[in-house]
Amino acid sequence: MDYSIKIGGEAGQGIQTVGDTLSKVFSRAGYHLFSDQDYESRIRGGHNFYQIRFSDRPVTASRERVDIIVAFDKASIDLHEKELSENGLIIYDSASLHLTLTTELKTPNYMDIPFVKLADEHGGNKIMSNTVAIGAVLGILGMELDILIGIVKETFKKKGEDVIKGNINAAMAGHDYAAKNCIKCPFSSPPVSKPKMLIGGTEAIGFGAIASGCKFYAAYPMTPSTGIMNYIADKAKKCGIVVEQAEDEISAINMALGASFAGVRAMTGTSGGGFALMVEGLSLAAMTETPIVIALGQRPGPATGLPTRTEQGDLQFALYTAHGEFPRVIFAPGSPEQAFYLTNKAFDMAEKYQIPVIILTDQYLADSQWTYDGFDTGKVKYHDYRLRGNAFRNLAEYKRHALTDNGVSPLGVPGDAEHLVVTDSDEHDEEGHIIEDAEMRVKMVQKRLFKKLPLIRQEIEPPILYGDQKPDIVLAGWGSTYGVMKEAVDELSKDKRIAMLHFSEIWPFPAPEKSDYLNVLNNAKLTICIEHNATGQFARLMRADSGYMFDQRINRYDGRPFTTDSLLREIDAFVGRL
Repeated sequence: MDYSIKIGGEAGQGIQTVGDTLSKVFSRAGYHLFSDQDYESRIRGGHNFYQIRFSDRPVTASRERVDIIVAFDKASIDLHEKELSENGLIIYDSASLHLTLTTELKTPNYMDIPFVKLADEHGGNKIMSNTVAIGAVLGILGMELDILIGIVKETFKKKGEDVIKGNINAAMAGHDYAAKNCIKCPFSSPPVSKPKMLIGGTEAIGFGAIASGCKFYAAYPMTPSTGIMNYIADKAKKCGIVVEQAEDEISAINMALGASFAGVRAMTGTSGGGFALMVEGLSLAAMTETPIVIALGQRPGPATGLPTRTEQGDLQFALYTAHGEFPRVIFAPGSPEQAFYLTNKAFDMAEKYQIPVIILTDQYLADSQWTYDGFDTGKVKYHDYRLRGNAFRNLAEYKRHALTDNGVSPLGVPGDAEHLVVTDSDEHDEEGHIIEDAEMRVKMVQKRLFKKLPLIRQEIEPPILYGDQKPDIVLAGWGSTYGVMKEAVDELSKDKRIAMLHFSEIWPFPAPEKSDYLNVLNNAKLTICIEHNATGQFARLMRADSGYMFDQRINRYDGRPFTTDSLLREIDAFVGRL
């Protein structure tokens, strides 16, 4: 079993509600799932879709072939009917779409289901037409409604029994209508098994932050980072976290720095335009050696660009922004699982080395959902590197920026002892007081940069090698290309020696001595770097840091992600030349 469902319609028609609900049903049924969304930058109108792929085996990307299209607008039929599989089905409500049943729409690949009428008659409210559609999809798939009924009760428990009963009746009406009237329904679903965890990239970062002891989050809303703030805010009261919606990104980063200086783990999040405003704060974090974690959600630029689309265009920006020279760490998770564990590592390294750590995500990863059996929270690392209580109180002398062998100075909490905790945005001495002399300037740069950087680099993990261990063809990428590259390797490995190198710990660049990834690249007959940007930013970084230049590049920068099929076509164009 490997089915794809596309729910299409205008913004405001509840496309996400239908998609999220079906995703919950499939994950709780024990199926593997991958979903992603495509939507315009508007509250009402336009054309949006939510695509779900679910299977009895792990899936990590979308396919172009679609088995069921739920059309809430005519555009969903016009734009996507060509994607329908041979035995696929489009379901729609001709009355609400004002469609005439043409000869074409009477074929077995089209099914007119009166969503609104069934909702009104059985649920008591036309607004329940989406619930009818959900029930209809499950009826087409031959799935029972037990799991959906549980979700309905869970979702509407605060709205009373009448609303719950109405939605259940609406779902049953849609289910029964589809099951009885489906002329061509070749679909079948495996038996229900152990439920799986369903989680998206945004949620995984928020979950990782909470698990890492984050106690303060400040941000100004900006797609696609806003979901992190929403997730943490939803858990704030229960977990004892302060969440502040700042007036702008300048305030957000400085609030987070203030909280970190005061003794708690702090984080902020933004997108490219907001990060542009944070750069002075980034340098302040570096000079004052104040730990901070920053989530940077990429989307197409420059300026406002395509606010709701995806791109990997901010790698160079994250690497080199802010003034002066100082160490920073950049992670770029490729899946929600990586996002969870790398967020934890970000907090640990930020506090351990008293540096800023940036988590690079993008719209595609932020909005996609994956299923897992669960995360191993036993792997979560938490060590409090700050001096607290007696450890701080009993110090004979405290120098906030003391020159040490490893460049890491004692980090005390203001008010926890009689020691003064002093720092400054100007260059300073060991106690944190402003200086002008050249000798101390050199010592402080060496302390912050040259002593810390080699230790930081030792903790950076090499790329994942997936596939053939001695490949002829190597696909390389970073961040959100992980899932689609993995599926491409699985598909091509049937008759080719192929592997994937996926980089998720980007900077400092992984030391070659920690693995033989450079040998893998050098020994391959064809290497291809795959990125969601126009200029090959990661390929250039690879060449600058290691001297290695990829044979070919595949770059997509139209704001849409690769599907497994589209990537395979581009790879085949190069492989055919071997």
